[in-house]
Amino acid sequence: MNKRSWQKQKMVVLRCTVFILLACVPVISCERANEIQSPPNVIVILADDMGYADLGVTGSEISTPNLDMLANNGILFTNCYNTPRCNPSRASLLTGLYAHNAGIGHMDENFGVSSYQGFIHRNTTTLAEAFRTKDYRTIMTGKWHVGNDREHWPDKRGFDRFYGIPAGGGLYFYPSDFLDRPIYRNQEQVFPDSSTFYSTNNFTTEAVSFIKEAVEEEKPFFAYIAYIAPHFPLQALPEDIEKYAGVYEQGYESVGTKRFEKQKKLGILPSDDEISLHDFPSWEEVENKTEEVKKMQVYAAQIDRLDQNIGMLIAELKDLGIYENTIILFLSDNGATREEVNRSPGAEIGTPKSFVSYGRHWANVSNTPYRSYKKQTYEGGIRTPLIFSWPNNPNAKEKIIREPIHIIDIMPSLLEIADISLPNQKFDGLSFMGIINGIVETIHTDLFWEHEGNKAVWNNGYKLVQIHGEDWELYDLKSDPYESSELNDSQPVKDSLTHKWNQWASNSGVEAWPVRTTRQ
Repeated sequence: MNKRSWQKQKMVVLRCTVFILLACVPVISCERANEIQSPPNVIVILADDMGYADLGVTGSEISTPNLDMLANNGILFTNCYNTPRCNPSRASLLTGLYAHNAGIGHMDENFGVSSYQGFIHRNTTTLAEAFRTKDYRTIMTGKWHVGNDREHWPDKRGFDRFYGIPAGGGLYFYPSDFLDRPIYRNQEQVFPDSSTFYSTNNFTTEAVSFIKEAVEEEKPFFAYIAYIAPHFPLQALPEDIEKYAGVYEQGYESVGTKRFEKQKKLGILPSDDEISLHDFPSWEEVENKTEEVKKMQVYAAQIDRLDQNIGMLIAELKDLGIYENTIILFLSDNGATREEVNRSPGAEIGTPKSFVSYGRHWANVSNTPYRSYKKQTYEGGIRTPLIFSWPNNPNAKEKIIREPIHIIDIMPSLLEIADISLPNQKFDGLSFMGIINGIVETIHTDLFWEHEGNKAVWNNGYKLVQIHGEDWELYDLKSDPYESSELNDSQPVKDSLTHKWNQWASNSGVEAWPVRTTRQ
């Protein structure tokens, strides 16, 4: 064989080899390739008045397989703080600011001072407004409650699409016999079919519809889904209520103890911890056991239905081929509430004709293992599990993170992910992506709270708490996470934290409570 013939044969062999190697390379579909390169979609899901221990992944007997899956495959923050009440938490979530700095130091009433005006400041950028700068489709469904008047509705604060209730929650079935809660889609009032409407379902189906629209238009999206569940009134679908028949007949202590033991098995709590003090009577002393059992049964059904809808949302994301590149965050706006409400004596609990809450004793179970409730600044009022799911991020896999974070950190974190810069806005929160990516161990040295004169400051594990009208109490959360033993011999620490809180309050426009009285 001459040299020219040998070189020609060699080229044939090389071409065949390249062809074979290319044939062995996995084919990436156009859809998958686009997903890898596209900006991530973002969904923030907010529950209303859900206790710390109400998810399966945080100890509950309630069936929440979809949220559990997100937490187990992603990240579970076990030490995430919110605020003691719904409106302030929503304001902080949407702005990255302490609620007073955002304009909602209390609720949605305007007290005539900028830190208590009842709606988000106009000179503050919201999450939706920020995502719009990157050409995201911005979507909201559910309960708004951070500005009831028309000029403060979601479309005025950056949301392209909205379905829900601007003025508050409390609506499961439509129409309500107890509340005037008009429902709007893109600023036009709608009148849903009362035979099929259940708000948890409808908020999800409308969100999915808006998401599909964004995907069809090849836009990344930011969606904020603010469910009413499990806030009272206790109203649920009959098939969900039936699932929990007999589950709660052993009473408060039995359920709470099982949750606590499960939390230890899950690794959320140390295995040698002892449960915090109960805030309920012996079950034998309870006279209306049947009614108490039914209340918790319906409450569980509301959370079960919430999880079912999150499962439906996940399934739709997978069908659209965008699940892997979608970030999902889930948390509650505050701890469980001890409010005792009954506007419908004699009505069957769980039906549209009933308007009751489940009360203090079951709320204590919901907040296991933490002390106290919504509105107060003990841990039970201001702690939530935070679930962070992002399948495309290799660092966001199968982790439990115990470092303290706060609801004010969500906006800075999401803007870092989406590479959004707001040079004219300073945040009170900090991005927790450094914790997720293993770059830093902690981001906060100080955190602060105030609501209706209930105060708290956290500093490197020490926490100072004051219930309105009472003395400051100091706890070491590292050794006493359930605030059961007040430190009485640490006056220098107490003085230092009091000074920190006073300085923060002055800078944040915190007023003496009640604001309306003190300012007259």
